[in-house]
Amino acid sequence: MIIFRSAGESHGKGLLVLIENLPAGLEVEKEKIDLELARRQKGYGRGGRMAIETDSVEIIAGVRWGKTTGAPVAMLIKNRDFENWREAMSPEGRYEGAIGSLTEVRPGHADLPGALKYGHRDARNILERSSARETASRVAAGAVAKALLKVFDIQIGSFVTSIGAAKLKWNAEEICGLGEKANESGLRIPDSGVEKEAVKLIDEAKKKGDTLGGTFVVFAEGVPVGLGSHVSHERRIDGQIARAIISIPAIKAVEFGLGFEAAELFGSKVHDQIAPGGENDKIRGGVRRKSNNAGGIEGGITNGEVLWLRAAMKPIPTLMSPLGTIDLLTGEPVLASKERSDTCAVSAASVVGEAMLALELAAHMAEKFGKDTVLEMKRNFDSYLGEMGKRWNKASS
Repeated sequence: MIIFRSAGESHGKGLLVLIENLPAGLEVEKEKIDLELARRQKGYGRGGRMAIETDSVEIIAGVRWGKTTGAPVAMLIKNRDFENWREAMSPEGRYEGAIGSLTEVRPGHADLPGALKYGHRDARNILERSSARETASRVAAGAVAKALLKVFDIQIGSFVTSIGAAKLKWNAEEICGLGEKANESGLRIPDSGVEKEAVKLIDEAKKKGDTLGGTFVVFAEGVPVGLGSHVSHERRIDGQIARAIISIPAIKAVEFGLGFEAAELFGSKVHDQIAPGGENDKIRGGVRRKSNNAGGIEGGITNGEVLWLRAAMKPIPTLMSPLGTIDLLTGEPVLASKERSDTCAVSAASVVGEAMLALELAAHMAEKFGKDTVLEMKRNFDSYLGEMGKRWNKASS
């Protein structure tokens, strides 16, 4: 199983990224990873930190002459802002007290429960790691996962469907095209009218010292039938993808396909009818579906249709007009602390969502088709599709 791990704090020296069990022979390009990191930093409503950081990855292990060796891949994303925090975030004990303790814990953040859980009297020990800055490491790892998926012609995309009350009208049949169009939008909204409405709402929130959340779709095209399994709860691919997406900071809900809407409809309006496929339907097992309300997953297994899900992001907890809270040390009522933050980061969250989906799919592809070398995976994958193409011919002969 391909495993991704990270370490590092928001204002520490940097973020460490470790990916284990990648197959040997995978082409990894620093420039393409940096492009993904740049996509995460874009978006109207982002905060001052984006003006300081220009994220760039340094590959420090596991890649030689542009290709993975089979050893763990290690990468470093340096925090340029660390120059302003050298003593405040130093690992050396002699600098203790260089900055005052942060005790005005923010509602909606990990500050208070984290401080209570780990016995800290300074919430900075919590917020530095729980910060969304950590998601840069996910995007770097996701870029490597995307490179592996590209070998099998699997493409990942996303687009924003709402910011506050500004909502995009869309349907599942247009998903891939909307993903391409979203790349031309600063807010990743593939509709200029809705984007203008969202910009006004973000400006209004910023003026009030408030924040805004929203929703976004993440999808994968070209996913073969047969990833995941129905035989045990922990092997259901929708459960694993949902866990990955909900782990993104501020994500509060995930739905596959019609999701919540399916609960309001008759089964005849929800389940995707199956029909005979053609030569181009090998990844679907030689069949096709007349709709894709299931979001490409049935019974915890991919069915070969476009895999798609929608996620909901709450407003960021750091408000410039802070909410009421208590002091971590005294328990007395105070106003919450104000950290440099975004007004809206839904567009960035959609890019992080792409990375997490890519990592989960890459892990499942390696599990099913082997993980020692890319050539082995591709050979097994092609053989699998070949057998799929013969399936109905055998059944009818």
